[in-house]
Amino acid sequence: MHFTKVALAIAIPVGLSVAPSNTVAQKVIVDAYGAIIRGNPYKKEIALVLTGDEFADGGEVIRMILHKNKIPASFFLTGNFYANPSFKLLILGLKQDGHYMGAHSDRHLLYADWTKRDSLLVTEEAFKADLKNNYNRMAESGIEEKVVPYFLPPYEWYNSVIARWTGELDLQLVNFTPGTSSAADYTYPEMTARYKSSDAIYQSILNRESGDPHGLNGFILLLHIGTDPRRTDKFYDKLEMLVGALSSKGYHFVRIDQLIR
Repeated sequence: MHFTKVALAIAIPVGLSVAPSNTVAQKVIVDAYGAIIRGNPYKKEIALVLTGDEFADGGEVIRMILHKNKIPASFFLTGNFYANPSFKLLILGLKQDGHYMGAHSDRHLLYADWTKRDSLLVTEEAFKADLKNNYNRMAESGIEEKVVPYFLPPYEWYNSVIARWTGELDLQLVNFTPGTSSAADYTYPEMTARYKSSDAIYQSILNRESGDPHGLNGFILLLHIGTDPRRTDKFYDKLEMLVGALSSKGYHFVRIDQLIR
């Protein structure tokens, strides 16, 4: 199975101090549901992860920043995204640049109830068919399933059953590391209390870096490749500043498969 590469994954609550050991290089952090949510907390590595479904307005800006700063990133995109003719050149460009091109479900399904997480909203058959369709869309862009076995679920919302079903497909569930507001870069003012400005998101990342005993070591930092037009304060416009700030602190950016290898 592809995900046996992380056979020594250890379930450690985020923020808990981890005693040094001679197997540190092989540790990752797994949440209570079975998703890998952080790499090695002793290595100054960060995986910059970008998800996408219907919007790609930041695509070329992000690609330029990554290229300029020689940073590899990981893109988890839906079948909707891969199939969109308007995004084809962007997808091919990102692939050519050497970024990780992963799956984010075909139709961006919600797998579990928001308030009762253990209540599934999809059947096993529907889940597996949808995910396979995502990989079929990827294959049309020359992306082989066997070389991209890490899967980031839509809405970043799942439960242990989804993790198990993912494993049965020889894939490994991954998710962002909690503790910052980075994943809220899709929000817009009409969401009222849920809205996070780019300044607030940026500061939340720096606050986590200074407040976590392990800084951002092993962090999976999630952003979006595009957002609703109602959000005019685009966080990707701060990406180069963020990359510079973290690089100056000694962090190295790696692909998701390098972070949790």
